[in-house]
Amino acid sequence: MKAVLNYRCIVIFIFINCNKKISLNFIHSIRHFFEIRGYDVSARFADRLGMRAANVRLFFIYISFVTVGLSFGIYLTLAFLLRLKDMIYTKRTSVFDL
Repeated sequence: MKAVLNYRCIVIFIFINCNKKISLNFIHSIRHFFEIRGYDVSARFADRLGMRAANVRLFFIYISFVTVGLSFGIYLTLAFLLRLKDMIYTKRTSVFDL
């Protein structure tokens, strides 16, 4: 009985490890596919503009940081204006609070 249990454990262990290898290979192949296609887009765009692909990639990185910074700045400005509005327009509880 122990030999049968050990054999089943070994078969299950090999099956799990094979599935992990297959899934990791699949994930790496998908990542490789998108990396090749993604870098190809910036390279083609750089060829059209007549500049280096590294500069195009850096431009997109900088633009992403600028857009995040701008949206955060707009958020802080609107929060400040809402706080200011609440300080100016206070709700009066009765008519005699003039």
